[in-house]
Amino acid sequence: MLRFKIWASAAPLIIAALLAGGRLLPANHPCIALANNSVEIADLPWHADLHVAFTADPAAATVRVQLTESAEAADFAIVDGAETPESGACEAGPAAHAVAISSDPARGMPVIYLSGKGPADYRVFVRSKTFSAREAAALVVGSGIAARNSLQAASL
Repeated sequence: MLRFKIWASAAPLIIAALLAGGRLLPANHPCIALANNSVEIADLPWHADLHVAFTADPAAATVRVQLTESAEAADFAIVDGAETPESGACEAGPAAHAVAISSDPARGMPVIYLSGKGPADYRVFVRSKTFSAREAAALVVGSGIAARNSLQAASL
């Protein structure tokens, strides 16, 4: 009976800690590091600095990302062969940004059209075990917006 009381009192605390953003085990999220910025897929949507959405309609898109067949033709190449991401490659720091992929676009949110052809704002080459093409596109768009915001803040 005492064990049940201990479990009953500890379970709400564990659940509250998980919902508050704490993790029992560290989770690896797709992440890219560029210069002084790092951008990662947010573990929880409300922890994201930027939300992006995807569309199948090119007319509804605010950002176009083309998937290329070669790294030479891409602006960004995301390639890995490791089972786990390199330790410390994207440390969370003051310049770290989190991106969440939303199912419904909201006003002012970047809406990404992902295709293999046509004009594009970004060209991405992805061969990865840890990144999907959508995650790579979200990170690249997020890193472009983060870099632009950093430049604007520095010029003020």
